[in-house]
Amino acid sequence: MNFFSRLSAGWRYAIVGVAAVAAVLLAGFLWIVLGPGPLAFAGGNRVALSDYRGTDPTGVPAELAHANVVQRGEYLARAADCAACHTAKGGAPYAGGLAFVLPFGTIYSANITPDKDTGIGTWSAASFLNAVHEGIDDEGVPLYPAMPYASYTAMTDADALAIKAYLFSLKPVHAAVPDNTLRFPFNQRWLMRVWSFLFNSDRRFEPDAARSAQWNRGAYLAESLAHCGECHTPRNLFQALNNRSKFAGAVQAGWRAYNITADHDSGVGAWSDGELAQYLATGHAEGRGTAAGPMGEAVDKSFRYLTSGDIAAIVAYIRSVPPVVSPGLPAPKSEPAPASHRDGLLADYDPRGRKVFEGACASCHDWTGVSPVTRFATLTGVRAVNDVSATNVAAIVLKGTRRSATVFMPAFEGAYSDDEIAAVANYVTARFGAKPSHIKPADVADLRKAS
Repeated sequence: MNFFSRLSAGWRYAIVGVAAVAAVLLAGFLWIVLGPGPLAFAGGNRVALSDYRGTDPTGVPAELAHANVVQRGEYLARAADCAACHTAKGGAPYAGGLAFVLPFGTIYSANITPDKDTGIGTWSAASFLNAVHEGIDDEGVPLYPAMPYASYTAMTDADALAIKAYLFSLKPVHAAVPDNTLRFPFNQRWLMRVWSFLFNSDRRFEPDAARSAQWNRGAYLAESLAHCGECHTPRNLFQALNNRSKFAGAVQAGWRAYNITADHDSGVGAWSDGELAQYLATGHAEGRGTAAGPMGEAVDKSFRYLTSGDIAAIVAYIRSVPPVVSPGLPAPKSEPAPASHRDGLLADYDPRGRKVFEGACASCHDWTGVSPVTRFATLTGVRAVNDVSATNVAAIVLKGTRRSATVFMPAFEGAYSDDEIAAVANYVTARFGAKPSHIKPADVADLRKAS
């Protein structure tokens, strides 16, 4: 008689139960860790870049083929949107200090100017490549994946070193950044080595021999340099990208990055190629809306500097991503609201929402949602007002946006309470969107902390 059979029935059941739970947990862990990579959806025949017989999809576009390394690096640094994360509000470009407020603490971006004391002025080429590809700084300390090295890892050495050459051509800025304030156990950087082992492929871009040169260029730009998935792809339990729902949308830094798959209602399947290209290049597409928050910043600091050919390549690549349905995102309402504030209301709306809209919003956005002031302020057809979470509506009321002299909205975070902002956000979605939202004051309070 073996040991197991000598145990009482109760102990045997307990052991079997524990084993079953362990097996389920292990299966769940493997399901997450062994998830598909960012290009797995495409299938095809991926080959090493050295074996690819088509036009090299990496590097700079043809217009800059004869540019020097610093000029190439400047273009690539903009394509990689380095300035957005490494420039604090009111701070010097690339001098770091931008705060990333996370549920478990705050991370501050690094100074990447060539200052030798507080920046990267002493970094070698190998150190820079280690940071870009592996998330390890020049002292061997793991970086947090707020630095999107799991996407940048696909960048070629030549492109990464061109960016380094550009950064080293800048004026050094002596600016020490604040220490991170992460809670235990997230302040244990050695855990990042485990995370990287599980979720960073540390492999350079491999073209798909079955796809066009334009598609491969778009894949390289979107997946590595522009790292679109870092905002638009939801994350798994370990905060790595969940490519089973690739580009299906996620909430980042208090803003919702929307579904950019080919789904007709909740994604961009109803957009034309021209509308997508216009939105990326200018931050606005007629009848679709105007970029704000992190996307507006990405347009202003990155996409607007890309050539039309590179924008078209990104559009072609995004078009190939299979549709994923995002619950709670109906097809945007395309008809204007009634011209009178007395019409088009729900019976249960909070009257404070109409009062705030009348006092602060109607003069620019109009009761119809079609702005008489500027097309950038038109709400009709905009995804954000057709989002039942009302996250971005509340966020832009709180923070406003100022992208240029003609694209701006004041911030109202100091003018209205959480209750009032929740009320006006719900009023806006009810009046101009396909379905009303029910954002709560507590949700607005969380957005204040996240932004």
